[in-house]
Amino acid sequence: MRQQAESGKPAITVGWRSAGVAVVAGLVITALAWLAGPSLFATAAGAEHRTVEATVTDPTECSDPKARETVRFTDGGAPRQGLLSGCGHNKDETVRIAVPEEPAETDGEPISVHLASTDAGMSELGRPLGMALLVLSCAAGGMYAFLVVRGPRPGIAAGRFA
Repeated sequence: MRQQAESGKPAITVGWRSAGVAVVAGLVITALAWLAGPSLFATAAGAEHRTVEATVTDPTECSDPKARETVRFTDGGAPRQGLLSGCGHNKDETVRIAVPEEPAETDGEPISVHLASTDAGMSELGRPLGMALLVLSCAAGGMYAFLVVRGPRPGIAAGRFA
């Protein structure tokens, strides 16, 4: 497997076996990532919610790091109040909010809501894109390992720059 190079240092003959090790390692990493589940490349889906129109009743300036605005909306025909994690809206401005599907009983206290456009959840593209990028990174790592083990090819670099 090893040959003596002209400089006296042992050289490694690169063959299909060394490339096969990189391929098997990439396949094992990809299989383990697949078995880890969807939470590896995307966040888990949040609680079920519905989108409703709300009116801002108590706006907040954006200079407050914990800005929360009070909004008024209708839930099942009954008027409700919510605390919107956000800032910069005008009084009586209409915004679309996400309300939990089954909000907990708050005894008249405002419930916590968020803007519908900022709903965090699992992207349908996250898992396939993450797996494709993982496979590409495994292939790139295997190619890099192959090139490092092979070492420089004598005469090629000198011939190109002469």
